[in-house]
Amino acid sequence: MKKVAYYTLGCKLNFSETSTMGRMFAERGYERVNFDEKADVYIINTCSVTDTADKKCRSIINKAIKTAPDAKIIVNGCYAQLKGNEIAQIQGVNLVLGAENKFDFFDFLEKSELESQKESENKNQNKNTPSELHSCEINQVKKFHSAYSLNDRTRSFLKIQDGCNYPCTYCTIPLARGKSRSNTIAGTVAEARKIAENGFKEIVLTGVNIGDFGFGTDENLFELIKELEKIEGIERFRISSIEPNLLTDEMIEFVSRSEKIMPHFHIPLQSGSDKILKLMKRRYNTKFFSNKIAQINRFLPHAFIGIDVIVGFPSETEADFEETYQFLKNLNISFLHVFSYSVRKNTPAAEMENKILPKEIKRRSDLLHQLSDFKHTEFNKRFEGQTAKVLFEQQKTKGKMHGFTENYLKVETDFDKKLINQIIEIKLNTYEESNFKISFL
Repeated sequence: MKKVAYYTLGCKLNFSETSTMGRMFAERGYERVNFDEKADVYIINTCSVTDTADKKCRSIINKAIKTAPDAKIIVNGCYAQLKGNEIAQIQGVNLVLGAENKFDFFDFLEKSELESQKESENKNQNKNTPSELHSCEINQVKKFHSAYSLNDRTRSFLKIQDGCNYPCTYCTIPLARGKSRSNTIAGTVAEARKIAENGFKEIVLTGVNIGDFGFGTDENLFELIKELEKIEGIERFRISSIEPNLLTDEMIEFVSRSEKIMPHFHIPLQSGSDKILKLMKRRYNTKFFSNKIAQINRFLPHAFIGIDVIVGFPSETEADFEETYQFLKNLNISFLHVFSYSVRKNTPAAEMENKILPKEIKRRSDLLHQLSDFKHTEFNKRFEGQTAKVLFEQQKTKGKMHGFTENYLKVETDFDKKLINQIIEIKLNTYEESNFKISFL
């Protein structure tokens, strides 16, 4: 039995795709092993959202080559689309697959096997031949590759959409994943039913811009979640990151009445300065955003609301940052995902003047992280003494296990195998060290 190992960098979307690749290899008789073990094939599903992500990708590629010099090294994902030629120059990489071809690895492996049989006397023949690069111009990418995760975590990540039509000036995702495209409602529901058949109780809907689900068709995200709610076996759905202009009021109201769509929102803001939002080419202003948060607070006062924000965008003055800080301070939200601006080649922002010094970006980032910690603690403490339902995870750390409530409060208890993948009613006692201490009802 041949062995395959995987490494996933980046977002939940990548995890859903890697899990699907894993099932494809399992169907062909491959045994999955840990990435630090010797394998016949290594799949590296890459990210390229920041320069740090690029460096991490190269490090992981080199680790695989060092672990098993004779193995087949296959690199796909965003970094492979954006910088395929660069990856192909790495001695030891066999195959680089861009966005359109990211699942097309078996044709290569079968071809390579035949060549190995013909040239068996040359043990290193695969390493002496150049990498195969399969990519195309990003505007030619048309395929939607269905994907969902199984057996990796207690929750399943279900890919419903890919690509993005938004021209944000700092972002390379449209260059890495192409135009917005989706599964159909019928196709998505069918995959969700497969997940339910495997015993999962929670699904996280994921994509690049999931609010754009159904773009170019007569379907949309609101119609999808209404159909998903009808599926038997799945008790929870979470909507991952969604643009504020695509999170409709009717969707918020529906979530407030739903027993299955969790009161949990992850919404990109990026800046609390209208000047910076305009430079970023975001599709809203701060007034629109604050009204959207107020709408969630009105219908779902207990909802967890996580916000993305970028610090250090070119031309962000101290006054602009202070405006962002005060805007976030006054918002009734739960958590901040803080990102330091990173120059990405081939984006308009890379050519902008008035770059912010790294030391100053770190200072601003630290201030927002402190604000986030304060808001997160205050949000959690609101629920001390209340009851909630928790889905317990498989993870075991120092004899403890964790789970999450409907509105994404993290709880901790002593590890008990019987609790895994069970939704249990509990009492939230005290919030300490980023977890709730609980008692069972």
